[in-house]
Amino acid sequence: MSGQQAEAAGRPQGTALAVIEDWLGPLAGRSILDIGCGHGALARALTAQGARVHGIDPGPEAIASARSAVPEATFTEAGAEALPFADGSFDAGIFLNSLHHVPAGLMAAALGEALRVSRGPVLVVEPLAEGSYFEALRPVEDETAIRALAQKALSACLASGAAQAVRRLDYDDVRRVAGVDGFLARAVAVDPARAAAAEQHRGTVEALLARWGVADVGGIRLEQPHRALLLARA
Repeated sequence: MSGQQAEAAGRPQGTALAVIEDWLGPLAGRSILDIGCGHGALARALTAQGARVHGIDPGPEAIASARSAVPEATFTEAGAEALPFADGSFDAGIFLNSLHHVPAGLMAAALGEALRVSRGPVLVVEPLAEGSYFEALRPVEDETAIRALAQKALSACLASGAAQAVRRLDYDDVRRVAGVDGFLARAVAVDPARAAAAEQHRGTVEALLARWGVADVGGIRLEQPHRALLLARA
């Protein structure tokens, strides 16, 4: 067993939504800022539980898609490093798999802005640069460096005294894909810019799925380790 596999063996399984419900719930009536909302998947899940969601994303295409998909929520085109909201505008803020997409030099500012506009906690959920899903994705986009930078920015935020970690959890997000086509479709849906690399490296990804994946009733089972940190202003 590799060191990575041994570490994973002692890590619980879970989902970001379960962490959000546990750490921030009950959600009904609460105002939540979805930072880096993408196409609105999290906003849809939160509004279904009665939360009042405002999503921000720097991509106009993502914002247009989110508005169409989740008309009950509000969306604004903006960067995480300069949030167009007054201090304490929201009950909580959430970065879900989005901090590592903020330009490296702006991650610290993004965390500071989230803490500024939230009168409550800020939940940061980030994928780690390890796990079977990560290994299969690397030929399409290797996020080793940017995921490490996101963790470095979080550590620096805590070390500076700007925030304190109220809770922390490392867990494995179990994902099932319908073969290489399903895996690549999911990867491109997250970021359409991956389309060319997905086509180019299809054979390599297929081999990696055979190496790292586990055959399951739902297709191929993969695990993506995540770290969740619940931050509060110090």
